[in-house]
Amino acid sequence: MSQDQTPKVRILSTSTINAVPLHESIDRINLTPWDLELLFLEYSQKGLLLLKPSPQQEATILSKTNTTSLIHHLKGALERTLHFFSPLTGRLATTKSDDGSATCFFIDCNNSAKGALFIHATALETNLTAADILDLSTYVPEIVPSFFPLTGTRNLDGVSQPLLAVQVTELADGLFIGCSINHLLVDGTSFWHFFNSWAEISRGEDLVHDPISKLPILNRDQLTLDLVGSSDIKIYDEYLNLENIPAAHEPPAGLLRDRVFHFTKESVAKLKARANQEMVESKGQISSLQAIIAHVWRSIVRCRSAMNSGTQETTFDISIGARQRLNPPLPEEYFGNSVFPGIVTLKAWKLLENVITFVLINSPRFDVYSNDFGWGKPLAARSGRANSSDGRITIYGGFEKGSLEIEACLFAETLSALGKDAEFMEFVRSDS
Repeated sequence: MSQDQTPKVRILSTSTINAVPLHESIDRINLTPWDLELLFLEYSQKGLLLLKPSPQQEATILSKTNTTSLIHHLKGALERTLHFFSPLTGRLATTKSDDGSATCFFIDCNNSAKGALFIHATALETNLTAADILDLSTYVPEIVPSFFPLTGTRNLDGVSQPLLAVQVTELADGLFIGCSINHLLVDGTSFWHFFNSWAEISRGEDLVHDPISKLPILNRDQLTLDLVGSSDIKIYDEYLNLENIPAAHEPPAGLLRDRVFHFTKESVAKLKARANQEMVESKGQISSLQAIIAHVWRSIVRCRSAMNSGTQETTFDISIGARQRLNPPLPEEYFGNSVFPGIVTLKAWKLLENVITFVLINSPRFDVYSNDFGWGKPLAARSGRANSSDGRITIYGGFEKGSLEIEACLFAETLSALGKDAEFMEFVRSDS
């Protein structure tokens, strides 16, 4: 998603954070098939927008940890969090098969001289406020991708790049905490498990001695054995030939944009009721999430069809959580990837003819808006530019219980048409 490359933030400092494991000492993590299928994708990027604490709040926070600034406090809390998530301070490593024809990838958790990356930055536009980032009436501001480190880095690059990079960017009245994690290590559940734990430690009363509420389960060997019968998966080098790896697709500058649409709990309820009324022959109830996704998908296709032929196929790829679908189930604390794809494909005109429903078990269940670092809950969640493509839809549970937020990455022409589409916008919060 190439855009204006003019620098929008100034890097004030960078540092490396190492961590000694506190609970589950492990030197090596073998990767599962679910991990390895993400080898050529880019890092996962999500972040939170927060107001700065008041002077009184900041003084209280700093007195608890005897730190000199809010940035030092956040960095110290991150270091303590990484004691529990020590693989994030390691690197991707490889070994060769005996005959030299295949490669085995694993996470080297010996973090000596490696570590996670912590960046302190500030927006070059000194009067940029949290409200400017929060504005839902237009596209996500062009500066937001600058709040994330390691953009364009592929998971495969983890052999030399940090597996975790955090950037705290100061605004006039706020902070944006952008987090980039190698996708071989985390799915959405694990990503937010780490983020929740960092916030928990940051706001804790006794940050030295109190453990986090959910300890991660790091070892993946049993899962790999159950899936493929071996804990040591080798990939033949012909599939790793760089000439055969597709280059990251970047549309011409300005073609892809992002916009956030907010659906109140009342709008969600209305869409759910309408969907169930229209699908009277369906077995079982259509969920709120199914109704929202169908509404968004149908609206995007309608806007595209107004500009193009409606006879082309349309596909929706849904990541479905596998933790509770395994026998026995994986615990929620499992730290790794546990998702499989669910793909819906049909002719675009059929999508316009009826409301099509499908299952999505993903980010609305993630604990995003409770990430209080010690002075209040976040104002918004935003994604980075990694893995951007026309049709990337990111879903968050909203700040208000029962509400939902859709972050749509689309060609600007489609996104503009969507914002003017009366049937779609009928259910979107009026101030967006």
